[in-house]
Amino acid sequence: MNLQYNQAYPGIDDLRRKAKSKIPRFAFEYLDGGCNEDVNLHRNTEELRDVQLNPYYLNGHEGSNMTVELFGKTYQAPFGVAPVGLQGLIWPNSPKILAKAAYEHQVPFILSTVSTSSIEEIAKITNGDFWFQLYHPAEEKLRDDIIRRLKEVGCKVLVILSDVPTFGFRPRDIRNGLAMPPRMTLKNIVQTIGRPHWALQTLMHGTPNFATMQPYMPKGLDMKQLGAFMDRTFSGRLSMERIAAIRHQWDGKLVIKGIATPEDAQLAINLGADGIIVSNHGGRQLDSAESAIASLKNLVSFKDQIKIMMDSGIRSGADVARALAVGADFTFLGRTFMYSTAALGNEGGQHAMAILKRQLKQVMEQVNCSQVSELHRHLIR
Repeated sequence: MNLQYNQAYPGIDDLRRKAKSKIPRFAFEYLDGGCNEDVNLHRNTEELRDVQLNPYYLNGHEGSNMTVELFGKTYQAPFGVAPVGLQGLIWPNSPKILAKAAYEHQVPFILSTVSTSSIEEIAKITNGDFWFQLYHPAEEKLRDDIIRRLKEVGCKVLVILSDVPTFGFRPRDIRNGLAMPPRMTLKNIVQTIGRPHWALQTLMHGTPNFATMQPYMPKGLDMKQLGAFMDRTFSGRLSMERIAAIRHQWDGKLVIKGIATPEDAQLAINLGADGIIVSNHGGRQLDSAESAIASLKNLVSFKDQIKIMMDSGIRSGADVARALAVGADFTFLGRTFMYSTAALGNEGGQHAMAILKRQLKQVMEQVNCSQVSELHRHLIR
């Protein structure tokens, strides 16, 4: 795979700045912000970057291999694309751009229930080689039909979201009219006019919508009715009974995302989950929570019983190395891929994949680490 990237944007901060200049403020703040006062948003990355690695310069080294075996499949890097809701609002067509890049780079792409491309569209791009994150519906009939669709397209990994029992309190989104129900204010219209490239691309690709949910929506909903429909449809809180019901009918790999405590990790194991993603929803749900890397440190003792993955706060290849050194089997990034796509459009997915691989490999070679599974030996405890 070609790892050439746009040298005008060699760092993730470069991509973030470019994205901010290209998309309307309401879209950027939806992507970039956390909840309440953004305390946990910043804590995630700050505490992750406190992790330090030991380099061993005098040992022989024959190269670094980034491949990872996960759920019976070999991936070409230990990171994937995390699920992001309303991706098409941030940049038109972005779920397809990122799914294509992930497939070509042989890393996993997770489609969110509330993203803007459908199960079937992403399955076509990836030949069914993608993961799906389920926001548990209030009605079992809807849940079962989504699972049926996943089976029909060959999806092998189902991720159940556990950390959204209620919508996070996000002041920016409320001010910008992106709460439920959403609304387009005069301020948002002015912001859109000031971003003509984004506006033109949005016009070409159509208004973003919850594509996977389209078959279940009544026709002709206005914005207020759409908000009420989504709020009513996803009012269901995850429970042990609901997880058990999904485990009974899903014969693929089952992952629970949003785990932060040993108690929930043990329950996930007891319920037959194959993996957990240690996550606090990127700091978007509970501002008073601990950082994802702090949670991970308390959960690595379960590694012999279940696959332990992590997202939240990971921005770069060096951050990926830090999380793996602490004990994650695999990692996912959300904002990084969206910054790149908003900054560079159709080339954004490829650029982010290339830069993350280059960054991670540089760290591994610098510390004299041959395999991803050996990064823990370099952790300064």
